[in-house]
Amino acid sequence: MGRVAKKKTTQKAPPLDKLLKPAAGVALAMLGYYFMKGMSAEIPRIDVNDSLALREVFFGEGASGKDFAVLCHPEAKDGSVGLPVSSVFQDSHDDGSAPVEYAIIDCDHVLPDSGKTIYEKFKLNKKKRPTIFVSGKVGPPKQVPEKHLKTGAMLTKLLKQMLEPHAAKIEKTKELKEKCLNKDVCGLLLKGGKPEPFVKHAMANLLGKYPSVQFASVDSTLLFLTNLEEYLPEYVAGEHRFVVFKKVSGGLAEADGRLKTSIIPLEDSLTFNSMNSLVSNALNGKQVKKIPALPNIKTRTRKLEEAERQKRDRKKDQARRKAQDDQKPPPQTFSANDGSKEGRRLERERRRAEHNAQNNVKPKTPEEIAEIEKKRRERMEEEAAKWKIEGEDEAEEGTPFEEEDAGDEEFEDIDDEEEDDDEDVLDLD
Repeated sequence: MGRVAKKKTTQKAPPLDKLLKPAAGVALAMLGYYFMKGMSAEIPRIDVNDSLALREVFFGEGASGKDFAVLCHPEAKDGSVGLPVSSVFQDSHDDGSAPVEYAIIDCDHVLPDSGKTIYEKFKLNKKKRPTIFVSGKVGPPKQVPEKHLKTGAMLTKLLKQMLEPHAAKIEKTKELKEKCLNKDVCGLLLKGGKPEPFVKHAMANLLGKYPSVQFASVDSTLLFLTNLEEYLPEYVAGEHRFVVFKKVSGGLAEADGRLKTSIIPLEDSLTFNSMNSLVSNALNGKQVKKIPALPNIKTRTRKLEEAERQKRDRKKDQARRKAQDDQKPPPQTFSANDGSKEGRRLERERRRAEHNAQNNVKPKTPEEIAEIEKKRRERMEEEAAKWKIEGEDEAEEGTPFEEEDAGDEEFEDIDDEEEDDDEDVLDLD
């Protein structure tokens, strides 16, 4: 069977009057949008002839202490309307979520003090449009990179990152010294993994409560802090640790001297209350402990973990020995000379101390004692040289003194016998 061809049906266009209403609605909506956009709050323009206003905008001087986002925009001349404001800058201003004051200034104005334009004074690149810089309390004018000027939302996000308080991310020893250890007080979070929402909330609350305290974070899953880990709870994957540094003295510049710091480690569980108490104690100088060497950041390895574990074991052994020594009874002491060896020793020391005090005798140093011993030996050698026997009076080697004496005695005995014989002869006559 052949297929039956369908009849073609043609659709008629809707009447023109039915299309007019939707088109009119779209046109009215677009007009309303542009009208409301034109009704946006006007961005104030900085008076370039007001030196106090300029110093407040450029350097944050004055009581306001504000941060500014400033657009370089030429001022209209001869009563003309002038160029329109950048839509990126206007959209960021209308959003209003960034912690900054928006303003417009003529950067072609020549500053009377230096004879340079604002572009030249602060090295702003005029070719990058729109030319926007951030200044005020945060520091002198710093131009916003062009990659953040595509939309108003991107500009707002950058301003929040630059001006809202946040914890510094640390990955190197140099960053640790500059961003944390060189500050008066710094709270360091050692992350054992991805921070939970309550940890982020606690850090945000600390940032808001202590604006003068620097906070930072380190990824402990990848990095190891030598000279610090042994003072903290042992690392466990997934558990976060917290420590507060308080600078003792010195700085990073050579003129400041060697940088020294102290710490307060968190021994309890990580909560806002425990972290808040730790920061408060550091600000008041309570429970701080000096450390002999500054921490250094290295890549976490098994070798470093084993070395740190050995340090912990040595400290535990020292603490155990100290506790055992404290439990031992105190040794017997002798307050007076009771005739015993210890008592006589204490009596000698007492008299020696009294003699030294009365005669202002200072204890001799090891060098002085060695010099005295050297002179004593020299005197002994000199005396020994004086008593040395001359060569003529010395006996021959191998001849004992007893034999010589024995020979003399025999000679004397012979004489005595001859005298006796003479006496006998006389008696006969």
